[in-house]
Amino acid sequence: MKLRCAVLDDYQQVAASITDWTPVTDKVDITTFHHHIDNEDALVDTIQDFDIVVAMRERTPFSASIFRRLPKLQLLVTTGMRNAAIDIAGASAHNVTVCGTEGSSFATGELTWALILGLARHIVEENQTLRSGGRWQSTVGTDLHGRTLGVLGLGRIGSQVARIGLAFGMRVGAWSQNLTAERAKEVGVELMPSKEALLESSDFVSIHLVLSDRTRGLIGQRELSLMKPSAYLINTSRAPIVDQSALIESLEHGRIAGAGLDVFEVEPLPPDHRLRTLPNILATPHIGYVSEDTYRAWFRQVVEDIAAFLAGSPVRRLN
Repeated sequence: MKLRCAVLDDYQQVAASITDWTPVTDKVDITTFHHHIDNEDALVDTIQDFDIVVAMRERTPFSASIFRRLPKLQLLVTTGMRNAAIDIAGASAHNVTVCGTEGSSFATGELTWALILGLARHIVEENQTLRSGGRWQSTVGTDLHGRTLGVLGLGRIGSQVARIGLAFGMRVGAWSQNLTAERAKEVGVELMPSKEALLESSDFVSIHLVLSDRTRGLIGQRELSLMKPSAYLINTSRAPIVDQSALIESLEHGRIAGAGLDVFEVEPLPPDHRLRTLPNILATPHIGYVSEDTYRAWFRQVVEDIAAFLAGSPVRRLN
């Protein structure tokens, strides 16, 4: 009898076609789910008869209690090599193997610049006005050349974003708790003496940090108050790095010029959430990693992970 595999949160309905599943379909039946299941009971009811589950990034949490309620589950594959929504210890306690997939960081860095440029040149507003037959030229854009970009976190994505800033002729400064002068010099940017100095001097602040106990709430009301009233905050990393209530208040009162957001504390974002309506926000529904090349790489490796597990030699194992 074949094993059953559930592919969750296939919003774009591409999982079945974007890669070749035939290496495992002689042993596994694949079922894709295109809607988000945000209730634990509903999730358990949906996947309780599946032996393998594929999770798309952190769209669906897997707590220890969920693993306890899924006795048939043998393998959980997550896209990406890090997934804070999975209780790895809980998986191990219930004999569930967790494997990941590797991919590039280019897509998120590119979206970061889409948000920066969209905010700086009021792209959405001008496009909507043009389409509706409204005023011809209604805004004045912000130049990037000569402005200061502050990058919080100079890892793979942060470095990519920083180098593009340099290409635009921006002054680029960076800071994180562990950032060294040698690393900053390697990327060609200035190491800022403190988080506060970066926030005070930057016209655009872009966050590229891993969510952890140290970074959770790193940008709160005090930090936002240090930013220029003309500055923009960009977050394509993880929402809890920024205090959401403090950010909304700062945007509502014009304490900063605007924000570009691709990540939210609750996803999908509730229909009546304030972040959907603030006029000085450019927001996207966590699509930083949603690109053709990324998906092709991830789902190809999902198939590889399943095949290796079936062969008794799991690869890219996370527990």
